[in-house]
Amino acid sequence: MLTPVRALPAACLILLAALGHLSATPAPPDTAVLEFLGFRAGARLDELALHLGRSGGGKLRCRRSKLDPRVSECRGALREQQLGGAIDVWISAIDSIAGVITVSGVVAPGQIERWSESLQVQYGRVDTNSQGAQRMRQWVRRGRMLRLTWRTEHGEKVASISLVDGRVLDGWGRGSPASDKRQPASRTR
Repeated sequence: MLTPVRALPAACLILLAALGHLSATPAPPDTAVLEFLGFRAGARLDELALHLGRSGGGKLRCRRSKLDPRVSECRGALREQQLGGAIDVWISAIDSIAGVITVSGVVAPGQIERWSESLQVQYGRVDTNSQGAQRMRQWVRRGRMLRLTWRTEHGEKVASISLVDGRVLDGWGRGSPASDKRQPASRTR
């Protein structure tokens, strides 16, 4: 029979062996963090500015909202040869955290197909939805969304990728100074 003094070291050895076995098994990838070209909604603006600069996109320019100083609208551009030219980057941030990121522009031939296939390998197969001449594929994970949208315009393919973090937007909606202001009384009464 094991005494409590002998049982504790034995239990620790069993636990260490089990933990060693668990750490040897690779963890499944976290597909809740939807990313595109290194951008992810929910990222901090300083992180996104650094990434944009490292990607050859230059500086991220931001302006604060006059109605709600917690909101920033930021603009930048990616200039990667594989993209076929300059691609615009727009970011809407609340308290310096990206709620919506849009990457958009005319893309090189075959680029939409490569992006679509890569996204489906990473996040799973989804159907293509159509509305008029516009096509769209969308992935949703734990309050986050990634949407690839494309159309042909003047013979060129135009694509946009939107990354949305619903938790950031929901937090803003609950605490927005603009939503707390009372509406003025009607002057017609």
